[in-house]
Amino acid sequence: MTSSTTDELVETFLRYQHLFVLTAPVLFVLGVYFAAPTPADAGASYWLEFWWLLPVFMLGATIVNTVGISGSALFVPFLIFLFPLAAKPLSPSEIVLVGLVSESFGLSSSALAFVRYGLVDRKLALTLVGGGLPFVVGGAVASFVIPETVFYGLLAVALLAASYLLFSADLGHGDHDDAGSDSGADAAADGGDRDLPDDDAKPGPAGVETDADGVVTRVDNDGNEYTYERDGYLERFGNYSIGGAFQGLAGFGIGELGIISMLRTGIPVRIAIGTNHIVVAVTAVIASLVHVFGGAFIDFGHALSLQNIPWNMVVFTVPATVVGGQIAPYVSTAVDTSTIKSGVGVLFAIIAVALFGMALGIA
Repeated sequence: MTSSTTDELVETFLRYQHLFVLTAPVLFVLGVYFAAPTPADAGASYWLEFWWLLPVFMLGATIVNTVGISGSALFVPFLIFLFPLAAKPLSPSEIVLVGLVSESFGLSSSALAFVRYGLVDRKLALTLVGGGLPFVVGGAVASFVIPETVFYGLLAVALLAASYLLFSADLGHGDHDDAGSDSGADAAADGGDRDLPDDDAKPGPAGVETDADGVVTRVDNDGNEYTYERDGYLERFGNYSIGGAFQGLAGFGIGELGIISMLRTGIPVRIAIGTNHIVVAVTAVIASLVHVFGGAFIDFGHALSLQNIPWNMVVFTVPATVVGGQIAPYVSTAVDTSTIKSGVGVLFAIIAVALFGMALGIA
């Protein structure tokens, strides 16, 4: 296949990504309904038991994708504290699995939207995914043997770290000054005297180029210009490796720890958030596969078998997160992200205290 043909296929896929993205959960639900090992007496009551999770997970997916963090950071605490009020409590393995599978689709949906908008550094994403994957798999396998009280304690630590990072990191979506964007939009859109990259295969004036000194100039679909360097690989590797272990173990962590390392190493805010979506989406998919199929290869601890997976839950949570992921990029440009960020940070801190109580047996 020639390079031009590949470019045309990528361009077509991104142009119609809404169609492909919204088709994926339909195929997933059909596959689960016809092929998943469900109870022999599964009827309408089984499949519709958790219909109310649809709006709950759609709202959660919109919030986390707007801020740029892992979906499970909200989904897992919800399944621990609120879900048992309306249904039978889930085991830690089931909780992490539902959170991971759901966020895999939701973050993939949102990530494609950021790719189409020209806000993803694919070279950065590739190196971060490659460095974090071994730790993600290791964390997922470790989750099969870690005691429940330890699980809650580690989850609390991850949420406290996420809360701190949300308050300390500037995740404002609308600020382009730190990215070197002054008159870039006018120049790119109106043909000004600035020599900005423009890629015919991308919608709008989007494009990217790297000069001989390693300075990256990126223009998004609206003509906003971002200038940065990719230095700081070692610091990002440290954060993404630790976060990757938590991602496999608890369903989140790599996005929360990773975003701060990108901002600290000079990656512009919107590029950091867009690229982080790709990293979290890919690692969530891999962690999900380990949790879903790990029981077939690992016969110790509390790994789930395919028969024990709550399929009647994910048939609602997956479509919900996909829709929420598509809504998020639009919400991020219409609302004050800092307000959402602060609210989520406070919520994480409260949940972390409750989880510490559970770990110590006093809650």
